[in-house]
Amino acid sequence: MKKKTYELDLTTQGPLYPPSEVMDGDGNFIVIGAINYPTAAGGCETQWGRAIVSPNSKVPPFGGMATYEIVESFDDPIPAHIAGKVLHTLPLPLPCTNYPMLFAPEQYPQANSEKRPSYAFHKTPIPDLKPEHGRQLQDPVTLADWTRARGELAVELVGNRRVARFSFLFEGLLPCSLYTIMSLRQHDLNPSGPTRPGPLGVPNVFVTNYQGTGQYDVVLPNPFPSPDTAGANRIVNVVVLWMSDQMSHGGAIGRYGLGGDIHAQLKFRKPMFDDFITQA
Repeated sequence: MKKKTYELDLTTQGPLYPPSEVMDGDGNFIVIGAINYPTAAGGCETQWGRAIVSPNSKVPPFGGMATYEIVESFDDPIPAHIAGKVLHTLPLPLPCTNYPMLFAPEQYPQANSEKRPSYAFHKTPIPDLKPEHGRQLQDPVTLADWTRARGELAVELVGNRRVARFSFLFEGLLPCSLYTIMSLRQHDLNPSGPTRPGPLGVPNVFVTNYQGTGQYDVVLPNPFPSPDTAGANRIVNVVVLWMSDQMSHGGAIGRYGLGGDIHAQLKFRKPMFDDFITQA
């Protein structure tokens, strides 16, 4: 396999905990993604779905699963009372999280100890911002706005299969906004030794136009080593993140991660790219 094109899936979720990287004004998670449902036998099963989830949901150890406390499930088309919900960041410390990772350890080693409330997306603090700087996002962002996002990714192996080119096209994203592209690698969520999620290229940001369209192109060295290669840590997913603080963080995808300042809007429902093998 040398080239393939994919359609990205709409989401509000990174890993399973916290259940979402988006909250409503009542402090509940708005989940479009993998939801942990109870089974008739008293267990837990994960299915892709849509729900309002309580922040009082049980949190298992990292790598474990527990059923979400579902306030209300919903489907597509989204009911008006849910579609109109104004989107908020997660407060700090992050609720319902079990992920033992600093996202920017060199820049912000104390990020996990900071405290702040949840903010509506359009009112999230931006460091050193003054009114005359012209903040572009002025109006509340609703779930209906969020769900307009669409994205396409083309992956092509080049350079004698030593590198891969990732080419994205987007529409329906939040207009005039800064986005980050994140790579999720095979071991990033490994309970026995997670690796730190990183950017898909550096710089790894793009800015949408006033219509919410955008594009991003990057070439990465050996992103899909053979699984039997010693130390292989293949890219298995990509995540398109809206940045609520409108900042880029170099070799880190964010300061707090997981809804504190990054908010997953598009990704794949399951691991991808099995058809590709690259070499160092």
